[in-house]
Amino acid sequence: MNSLFIPALACGFLLDCILGDPEWLYHPVRLIGRFISFTERRLRARGGNLFVSGCILTSLTVLVTILTSALILRLLHLLGPVPHFAGMVILNWMGLAARSMCIEARHVQQALSRGLTEGRRQIARIVGRDTETLSEEEIIKAAVETVAENTTDGVISPMFYSAIGGPVLLWAFKAASTLDSMVGYKNEKYLQLGCCSARLDDVLNYIPARITGPLMALAAIPAGLDARNAFRILRRDHARHQSPNCAYSESAAAGALHIQLGGTHNYFGRPVVKPTIGDADRPADKRDILSACRLLYLCSGFFLAFLLLLYLMFIR
Repeated sequence: MNSLFIPALACGFLLDCILGDPEWLYHPVRLIGRFISFTERRLRARGGNLFVSGCILTSLTVLVTILTSALILRLLHLLGPVPHFAGMVILNWMGLAARSMCIEARHVQQALSRGLTEGRRQIARIVGRDTETLSEEEIIKAAVETVAENTTDGVISPMFYSAIGGPVLLWAFKAASTLDSMVGYKNEKYLQLGCCSARLDDVLNYIPARITGPLMALAAIPAGLDARNAFRILRRDHARHQSPNCAYSESAAAGALHIQLGGTHNYFGRPVVKPTIGDADRPADKRDILSACRLLYLCSGFFLAFLLLLYLMFIR
């Protein structure tokens, strides 16, 4: 582990909390997405076994991302330690999504104040399920689920890999996460092609998800929510999901808020049956979206504080 990894991560995290993802900035994830789309088209045109093509797509995307980020940092290193460290900070900043996720969630809350149609249109920006018939409570729950899930794969996982291997490993994870979000679907089009990407994303999120769940339950204390119930639901419901990872953060959030998440929803016009997570102690309301955002920030802050403590004790 490089002694600069965690200081650069801390600076990048602060930049993300302050600036988020500025609209004027062309985000690297969009470049990764364009590469995935281009490569997918070429592989499909070539024909052959879709599972093998999916493995090639996954390998190429992750490898190109690693080489590109490593090359950028190598060139900056040749310019001196200050440009090199600044490059690490910027790559970390652009690889984290705490503020941007919470901004999108708050936009859902604001859209609901303008009516159900606006709420459905806004929530469609951040969820994969069909949104045309969602009720207000279903929209709120979808926003809470998305914030809780993205606490793992949008913040804690990138921080985890950056702490271990710096921005290069962070962006390797981001490439895998982008692949999963684009091709990791269990439908006819992507079942074979996206299998490798989905499994890689599951493996990479395995440890971070199990860090996020307890940290989110602990974050319920300063957030003014029910930490005891968060830990109870986390223990009970952490495995109630098709994904081996998503229910850790979702169950902690559901327990802290005393609402029920999960259940059956339509994807691409077809119902997908999912177990429920948490207890329906009360209906979800719009304030729960902001509470989920507080949990995200506090959970991320706790994890960063833990990494900084390790840095001060063993690395510096």
